[in-house]
Amino acid sequence: MTTPTMNEFRYLRRADVVRALSEVDVVEVVADALRLHTEGRVVLPEEAFLPWRSPGGAANRCLAMPGAVRFDDGFAVGLKTINASLGNIDRGLPRSQGFTLLLDPETARPRMLMEAALISALRTAAVTAVAARTLGRPGSTTLGLIGCGTLAMTHLTLLADTVPTLAEVTVFDIDPARARRFRDEASALRPRLSISVAPSARDCVTGSDLVVPVTTVTEGYLPYEWLTPGTLVSNVSLDDLLPDVVRRCDLLVVDDWELVSGDNHRLLARMYRAGELLPPSGIVEGGGSPCTSARTVDATLGEVVCGDHPGRGADTDVVVCNAFGMAILDVAVAHRVAEAADRVGVGQVLSL
Repeated sequence: MTTPTMNEFRYLRRADVVRALSEVDVVEVVADALRLHTEGRVVLPEEAFLPWRSPGGAANRCLAMPGAVRFDDGFAVGLKTINASLGNIDRGLPRSQGFTLLLDPETARPRMLMEAALISALRTAAVTAVAARTLGRPGSTTLGLIGCGTLAMTHLTLLADTVPTLAEVTVFDIDPARARRFRDEASALRPRLSISVAPSARDCVTGSDLVVPVTTVTEGYLPYEWLTPGTLVSNVSLDDLLPDVVRRCDLLVVDDWELVSGDNHRLLARMYRAGELLPPSGIVEGGGSPCTSARTVDATLGEVVCGDHPGRGADTDVVVCNAFGMAILDVAVAHRVAEAADRVGVGQVLSL
C-alpha cells in the first residue's frame, strides 16, 4: 500500500478497523495504558461536552476527548470524537458513532482517521476485563448484564474470551423482547455459555460474580442488598448504583480521580460535591469539611495493575470499579490499530 505523504492521511472504515483489530490484543493494550497512566506517562486533558435535544426531542451529545500516551516503544497523540442519540435505538441505529484521529507526533499533522465506535466499545469492555482479571473473585463463573445493547454484547463476547471460568450469563433489559433477541444472538456467538433472561434487574444481579450495568439511566436503582458477597461491579454506565453501594462496598476503585472530581453529573461526582466521597489521598480538596461518614476512594485501577495496591482483600469482598472512561485508552488502542493497519495494508489514502 502507498505510504501517505505529509499532505495525505489514511482513513480506516469499520471493516478496516475490524481487520486491524484481529492483530491486536485490546485487553493487553488497555492494561498497558493503565500502567502508563499510573506512571505519569500520559496526557489527559479535560473533555469537551456538547449536549442538545434533537428536533424529535431525543437527548443527543457530542464528546471530544484528546489524549497522548508515551509507550515504551513510541508516542501516540490523538483525539476521539464520539456522538450519541438516545433516539437512535428506536431507529434501529447504534446509539453512538464517531471518529478517532491520530496525529503525527513530530509535525502534528493528521496521520490516520478511523471509525471510533468499535474501538470505544472494545476499550470499555477491556477495562472490565482488566478489572475482572485483577479485582474479580478467583474462579468467577457468573455474569449479570443489565442493558442489552451494543456495549453489552461487546462485554459478553470479550469476557467470554478472556475470563476462562465464565459459564453462565444472565441478562436483563427494560424491553423484554430486546433481552430475548440479545440472548439468542449471544448464544449463537458464544454457544459454550449458558445465557438466560432475568425477569428483573434484581434477579439479574443477585448471585452474579461479575455485574456489569450498561444502560442509559441517570437515576440509580441498584442497592447494596442485591449484591452477593464476592461480587465485582464494573459500573460502566456510571449512574445505576445507589449511594449505599459506594458507601458499603469493601473496595472502591476508579480509573482517574481528576475525571471523577471534575464531573458535575454522575453518582461519584455528586457524592464528592456533597462531601460524601474523598479522593484516594483521603484529603479534602479545597479545605472543605467532609461528612463524618465520608467514603474514601481506595485506589485507581492502574495502581492495582501495577501492583501498587493489592486489590481485593478477601473472596467475600464486594468490589466496585467505577471507570469514568479515559481518552488515552482510545488513543492507545487506535495507535496499535494504526500500526496493524500499516502492517496488513488496509485503509484508504486521502488528500488533505
